[in-house]
Amino acid sequence: MMKRIVPGDTPVSELHQYIIGTVAPRPIAFASTLSADGVPNLAPFSFFNAFATHPPILVFSPNRRVSNSTTKDTLHNVEATGEVVINIVSYDFVRQMTLCSIDYPADVNEFEKAGLTPLESEMVKPFRVKESKAHFECRVRDIIKLGEEGGAGNLIICDVLLLHIDESLFDEQGKIDPQRLDAVARMGRTYYARAHGDSILSIYQPQNRIGIGFDGLPEEVRRSPVLTGNDLAELASVERLPESGAAKMTYPQAQDSMEKQHIAKTLISEGKVEEAWKVLLSS
Repeated sequence: MMKRIVPGDTPVSELHQYIIGTVAPRPIAFASTLSADGVPNLAPFSFFNAFATHPPILVFSPNRRVSNSTTKDTLHNVEATGEVVINIVSYDFVRQMTLCSIDYPADVNEFEKAGLTPLESEMVKPFRVKESKAHFECRVRDIIKLGEEGGAGNLIICDVLLLHIDESLFDEQGKIDPQRLDAVARMGRTYYARAHGDSILSIYQPQNRIGIGFDGLPEEVRRSPVLTGNDLAELASVERLPESGAAKMTYPQAQDSMEKQHIAKTLISEGKVEEAWKVLLSS
């Protein structure tokens, strides 16, 4: 049974928790700005993502405080200067990052409060965070204000002028290894997610390969009590069913349909989708 929630009938503080608790995990924009008077500011925002690569666009939102509808120093700073550096948060300094979520007065330098190291940028004035493994120097393209009430967003649309990526993140093929980034994401309440170890999944689905889809699965397979939706999706990703007797099977012959499905499930978990199909289609 699903809990039914109507936004207009729900207190903002409750609605906020429902949204951030389910739209998760969310990447964190660790935003570095300067005030009009040159005071450094550092604050994390999890209403954040990348929205284009040509031109490269990042968007984050310092929402109005739910308690009193006031706006945050980061918003004031980008309105005054039009510049921001977005730093990516890794696990090794996540607790320092959370210190910067405290509502310090505007004249407080969060780099000092959190024990983080300011690093000069090249194309903008705000500092980068040395402890971060990836920095985006940005110029603000636009600010879209979504309301005046508590919880209303202020979408800061940023043009990326320059990227800095730690060379230690690149694998032998020159690609970014997510294990080396060890990124942290935000969830609801006090919860965070760490993209590391077994929590990182690799799913191979070529965009130009037209799979047979669920509607192409034999009914007995589609209605299997053994195979999950993820298992069926692996089977549905093939372009065509393997021909009967195309290859000699090297696994035990199944005695009935249920046994076939159990064997196929094991093969799917090992990445042997074609072999799983051969079991399911065997006489």
